[in-house]
Amino acid sequence: MTEVRHTEGPDAGAVWHYGDPLREQRKLTAGEASVDLSHLPMFTVSGPDRLTWLHALSSQAFEGLAPGVEVSAYILDPQGHVEHAFAGVDDGETFWAFAEPGHLDALLAHLTRMVFASRVEVADVSAAWALIGGADGVRRVPRTALEAELGDTRAGTWASEALRIAAGRPRPFLDADEKAIPNELANPEGDLLGESVHLKKGCYRGQETVARVHTLGRPPRRLTLLHLDGSAERLPEVGAEVLAGEKVVGRMGTSAIHYELGPIGLALLKRNTPLDAPLTVAGIAASQEVVVDPDAGLHVRPVLR
Repeated sequence: MTEVRHTEGPDAGAVWHYGDPLREQRKLTAGEASVDLSHLPMFTVSGPDRLTWLHALSSQAFEGLAPGVEVSAYILDPQGHVEHAFAGVDDGETFWAFAEPGHLDALLAHLTRMVFASRVEVADVSAAWALIGGADGVRRVPRTALEAELGDTRAGTWASEALRIAAGRPRPFLDADEKAIPNELANPEGDLLGESVHLKKGCYRGQETVARVHTLGRPPRRLTLLHLDGSAERLPEVGAEVLAGEKVVGRMGTSAIHYELGPIGLALLKRNTPLDAPLTVAGIAASQEVVVDPDAGLHVRPVLR
């Protein structure tokens, strides 16, 4: 099996593809392939207070979380900017989680500082456990069993990233910069702001910003799916400026070639950028597909302008 690995960036060392990335996407979509995500760092939170403690610290509702339900969460700074991010699942005794490469140490340092008198224990388990991705999400396996559990039909991160981008799901710290607030990254859905923020829970750091923008005004930027001109034969780098004419209107995030949609990417654009505005990024023409509605917030104040 031919392996082409990332040589740089946050996924350095991970398998990018196995020689046929578009076919790998089809197999992954059909539930017939698995993805080696063992480069993602893992940690656990155990102890009887773990769910109430995580509930108080993060943007997610952890109290009463049923075993086996996968959730994601942000830890925000006092101004509501995304400072840490993680996702995981509780098994009834331990919350098993993963973070972005390069961000675990800072996250664990913050969590450890916040333990105080809570009956919780935080541990880095990256050396012993690994993640495997599939059509239904991720699952953890002992590292000693990784090769056997991956099976014979595999897809690289090109496949999983292309499907994630097409679904409009941002990757923390790549599709969002240090100024990002959760409202810019997802549309309200019932009691949830996307998948990582619960809008009807107790106070947590940064909640005031999230609540104020949700109820009183529209976010300054909006996550957008960009359809890129495939004739360029290249993809823009993360952080590249997105232009409308000569005016900078946004920041490029991750991009990939999708097996049906062609070259696509996620970008944070100024909210008032017209939806039909011709855009360019790194000299590549692009058009928009809405992920976050420019009028998000008008569900509460329809006369807001």
